[in-house]
Amino acid sequence: MSDPVQWLPHVVVAAIVVRDGRYLFVEEHTPEGLRLNQPAGHWERGETLIEAVRREALEETAHHVEPTALIGCYTTYYPGKDITYLRFAYVCDVTGFEAGRPLDHGIVRALWLAPEELARHPTPHRSPLVMRCVNDHLAGRRFPLDFVRHA
Repeated sequence: MSDPVQWLPHVVVAAIVVRDGRYLFVEEHTPEGLRLNQPAGHWERGETLIEAVRREALEETAHHVEPTALIGCYTTYYPGKDITYLRFAYVCDVTGFEAGRPLDHGIVRALWLAPEELARHPTPHRSPLVMRCVNDHLAGRRFPLDFVRHA
């Protein structure tokens, strides 16, 4: 067993964006192949989680978003990489779009899918949390933004 003092999870944020019953996703290249995910990525030093989710959504989809609520905090473990991810998923509204903006390296495209389209899409999900966050959103799960406080 590894030394618990040395263990650190990878903290990521995810934007759960819905418009007209369709959710915003990215199709991206990963080491495991092409995958579907919410706009998501690593929390960077010096930013709040809310700033991180705004940045990630813009970089991956060219959409400006504004978080309105926290859906939840999730963990998932990848034994092959010995990595645990701690994911903060935020409900976000679209506040703008930059047509022609280049997307992050590895992002093939942004797309809007209804939950049933996501469930049967031929591209595998990046993690089990992709559908879990959609289902939690559909179930009305919401926490106020100040649930997570930065000192």
